[in-house]
Amino acid sequence: MGGVAVVTDSTSCLLSELAQQHGIHMVPLNIHFGDTVYRDGVDLQPPQFYELLKKGKQLPTTSTPSAGDFLTVYQELAPRAGGIVVVLISAVYSTAVDAAKVAQDMLRESLPETDIEVIDSRTTGGALGLVALEAARTAAGGAGVSEVAARATELIPRVNFIAALDTLFYLARGGRIGTAAAWAGSVLRIKPIIEVSTGSGNTEAVEQARTKRRAVQRLLEITEERVGQAPIHVMVHHAGAPRAGEALRAAVAARFNCVELYLTPFTPVMGAHTGPGTLGISFFQDG
Repeated sequence: MGGVAVVTDSTSCLLSELAQQHGIHMVPLNIHFGDTVYRDGVDLQPPQFYELLKKGKQLPTTSTPSAGDFLTVYQELAPRAGGIVVVLISAVYSTAVDAAKVAQDMLRESLPETDIEVIDSRTTGGALGLVALEAARTAAGGAGVSEVAARATELIPRVNFIAALDTLFYLARGGRIGTAAAWAGSVLRIKPIIEVSTGSGNTEAVEQARTKRRAVQRLLEITEERVGQAPIHVMVHHAGAPRAGEALRAAVAARFNCVELYLTPFTPVMGAHTGPGTLGISFFQDG
């Protein structure tokens, strides 16, 4: 019997090679363009998605994996794993946690001895990805299901996910706007800065910037306000803006003491809700 397996979903924005390196198993959400359904990051990769979005013929919608999708993963892992820890997108944004728990109950009928823990991360994006990575590292150290789940749960209140958007249109359209709804009717040409609060599990307004350049600068300043010069684990994100993403990654590398630093594109499902041009930073303080 192997060690504990860690499962997350595609909104974690983990690079495929990083997930494979740490043995993290990904369950994709779905993205819909009209009648065509794609599995996030499987059938549709970020460059293709942002090209479709730019064409503007139709706006995409998204949906949650089914209980059957989770059950398939559980059935694959159960015979060789010492248990399964599932860390998923905030239940405010998706019913993935509910689907994963239904699949857990279904598995009990055939494999009642399999120990599964399903965790609502109360976040998404790289913040979710960083929690999944830490869970996988804990599992690799020989920890059991309860220890891996406890480590993930302990880390959740410490992770941050902040982003500078070009527009609130996509968040508002998808109903993920949270407290930033107060800005939705603004006539100002603003660049909203939002975060996903692990307290509420929802989108929270941080502040407004008049230009994209100032918004990016504020992302760096807010990060520094929260962590100072302490060592940090970081993911930098971009939504169809690789050059801007690389520039932000370089700025983070120069400004902070990074234990690990990754540049990742927002997956299609994430990009459908943030819109193109979004830049983000996910991080937590080491220790």
